[in-house]
Amino acid sequence: MAAGTLPLGDLRVLEMTEALAGPYCSMMLGDLGADVIKIERPGVGDQARKWGPPFLEGESAYYLSVNRNKRSLELDVKDEVDSAILRRLLDRADVFITNNPRSASLERLGLDPRTLLGANPRLVHAAISGYGHSGPKAGRPGYDLIAQGEAGLMALTGGPDDPPMRFPTAMADISAGIYSLIGILVALYDRDRRGGSAEGQAIDVALVDSQVAWLANIGGSYLATGERPAKIGNLHPTITPYQPMQARDGSLIVAVGTERLWRRFCQVLGVEETLMEDERFASNPARNRHREELIPRLEERLATRDAVDWVEELVAAEVPAGPIHYPDQALASEQVRARGMIVELEHPLLGLVRSIGNPIHMSATGPSYRRHPPRLGEHNDEIRAELAAERPATD
Repeated sequence: MAAGTLPLGDLRVLEMTEALAGPYCSMMLGDLGADVIKIERPGVGDQARKWGPPFLEGESAYYLSVNRNKRSLELDVKDEVDSAILRRLLDRADVFITNNPRSASLERLGLDPRTLLGANPRLVHAAISGYGHSGPKAGRPGYDLIAQGEAGLMALTGGPDDPPMRFPTAMADISAGIYSLIGILVALYDRDRRGGSAEGQAIDVALVDSQVAWLANIGGSYLATGERPAKIGNLHPTITPYQPMQARDGSLIVAVGTERLWRRFCQVLGVEETLMEDERFASNPARNRHREELIPRLEERLATRDAVDWVEELVAAEVPAGPIHYPDQALASEQVRARGMIVELEHPLLGLVRSIGNPIHMSATGPSYRRHPPRLGEHNDEIRAELAAERPATD
C-alpha cells in the first residue's frame, strides 16, 4: 500500500526522542502512513542503538525493534546551520515529539510549545517525560523502571513473599507511547475538524501518569475502601478461579469469570456432583473466601491429564483457557503468524530484519510496513534535497 493511500499518509512527524516511549509512538504513526523523520545527534544517534546485546552488525536489536517506517536525519540542534534546518522542518510539520524532560531546556532551544506553535500554529507538540511538565517533580529525569516503582505497581507484582518486581518489558514506556499516540490523533482530529486556521495544541504525557492509570480497578478499590491492596501474585483479587493452575505436565491458564462458566468448568473436570454442589464454592464471592480450600482440589483433578489436553477440552466447552508460553513459543504460534504480528523488512546491511507487528487491524486502512529501521543519518542527503526543492524562489 502506497504511503499516500494510508490514513496518515499526508502527515509529517518530527521525532526527537530516544529509547522507547517516543520511538514506539512515532513508529505507530509511521505504520499508519506518516512520514516520520527521526532527528538524531550526529555520530551518536538514539542511545538505544547501543543497548545490547544482542547486536546485528553493531546495531542493537532493541533499536531495530521500535524504529521501522522512519527516516534518520543527523542534526546538532545547538549548531546554527543545523538549527535552521530543524526550524524549516518544524515549520512544515504536523507533529513534533520530544522526550526532553526539562521545560527550561526546550525553551532554551526554542523547542517549547509556545515558540513552535507561534511559528507553526497547526503543529501538534507532544512531550513525553518521566514526570510531565507540571507538578513538584517536573523536570526530573525518568526511566521506565522508576515509573513502575513510583506508581505503585512494582510493590504489587510477584508473589506475597517476593520483593518488588518489575514487569519484564518496559510497560511504562510502551503505555506512555500509546497514550501519546492517542493524544496526537485526537489533537489532529480536533484541528482538522475545525478546519481553516484551526490551531494544534500541546500534549504532555508522563511515564508515571501512564503507570498510575494502570492501577485501574486496583486503584479504584483502594479509593473506595482506603485499604492497601494485598500482594497476591497470579491470583485475581475478585474472581476465582482466574489464574495459572497445575496440570500433570505443566501449567495452564483458567479464567472462570461467571457462574455459567463455573458450571461448565466443573462439568469438564467431572466435579459437578462434588465441588459444584459444595456451598463453599456456590458463588464467586464464596469461592474467593474459600480459595485456599478450592484450588488444591481443582489441581488434584487437573493433575490427571496434561495441560494441552485440558486446554483443548475447556476451549471446546467454551470455557476461557490457554497455555503459558515462553516468547519463542508465542512468536512461533499459528495464531500470531496468522495475525501478521511478525514484520519482516529487508535492511541494506543486515538482510532480513524482523520485529513485532502493529496490533491495530483495520478492514481498509490498516498498518503498512515500508521502511527498515534507518541507519544513523541514512537520509541526511535525501531530506536536505527535499528542503532545497521546497525552498521559495525568493529565499
